[in-house]
Amino acid sequence: MYEQIYMSKPDVTELEEKAVLKAIRSGWVAPTGPDLTAFEEEMAQRVGVKHAVALGSGTAGLHLGLLSLGVGPDSVVVTSTMTFAATANAISYTGATPYFIDADPVSGNMDTDLLLEALNELREQGIKVSAVVPVDLLGKAVDYTTIESICAEFGIPLLADAAESLGASHKGKKAGSFGSASVVSFNGNKIMTTSGGGMLLTDDKDIADRVRYLSTQARQPVVHYEHIDIGYNYRLSNILAALGRAQLTRLDSMITKRKHWRERYRDLFGKIRGVEIFGGEDSEDNYWLTSIIVNSTVAGSTASELQDALKQENIESRPLWKPMHLQPVFEGLQGKINGTSQSMFENGLTLPSGSGMTEDQFERVLKVISNHFQTAA
Repeated sequence: MYEQIYMSKPDVTELEEKAVLKAIRSGWVAPTGPDLTAFEEEMAQRVGVKHAVALGSGTAGLHLGLLSLGVGPDSVVVTSTMTFAATANAISYTGATPYFIDADPVSGNMDTDLLLEALNELREQGIKVSAVVPVDLLGKAVDYTTIESICAEFGIPLLADAAESLGASHKGKKAGSFGSASVVSFNGNKIMTTSGGGMLLTDDKDIADRVRYLSTQARQPVVHYEHIDIGYNYRLSNILAALGRAQLTRLDSMITKRKHWRERYRDLFGKIRGVEIFGGEDSEDNYWLTSIIVNSTVAGSTASELQDALKQENIESRPLWKPMHLQPVFEGLQGKINGTSQSMFENGLTLPSGSGMTEDQFERVLKVISNHFQTAA
């Protein structure tokens, strides 16, 4: 059996090893330290915002970002249904109720027409909408131009879930710099990683201060432990921040490698009928993951059958996100749903896309895919 080819394993080099070792030897092992401060400053500069707060996960950033916007019980947060569960989970942590918006048929991101319809209907019903949380899917920024305009029209704050889109942009403005605040993720399979981890990015000092305060158990600035709010143990460690700083210096080269794989996949699927690269035009993408949509009637194979063929050769792949409105835990919640995301889930597949993948490994992936569709034709 061939060695495992992962969909997006961490791309870690000797540079990261040296950075982590240096942080350990500095004595700043826990909880915070100079690498954490520097990581926040460097990321804020990279994205183009004034403030950054490094946290233990992107989920923590979403949770505290929502709390800083005043989100709580007896309110609704409108969000994308085509996303990982963390987005909806963070909304639920606050006591608010998620309201799901289906996907744009090309990009898979939040459908802005459905968003406008939903906000009008919720307003007519007298339902309080405390925030809108669009999700940048698989490295492609949502249509922030339209969504920010809609949110401004309704007077609703925007919290951007940019967990998957660090390094991408929308009309020249970098992902992570939109809305009242944005949240990025450094989970192990992301474009860059701190093992776990995430960061809230904002131009609003009050939001940054509130998130930093809540993330350190809401401790008051006195010599003893004094608390007047419920806080959370959500801060990123100095050691993991050192890993993040090293990764950040390599971000552009890792994006370039993932772009190369995307282009190679485009060449392959340009010759296979019934299969297309998911997401449409990608000039401002970060190329985090490359996914395909399979028309089984034309291609002679389903996405699931291709996944099985890859698995037999020890190659990891997975369906696109199962929409939140189809998840048992969120059964019965309201949304503006038209079936687009369900079709993407049923016919989509995400392929190995990591920047740490070798040329030989990628050639193995292409060979298995080509052979599968030749057999299916």
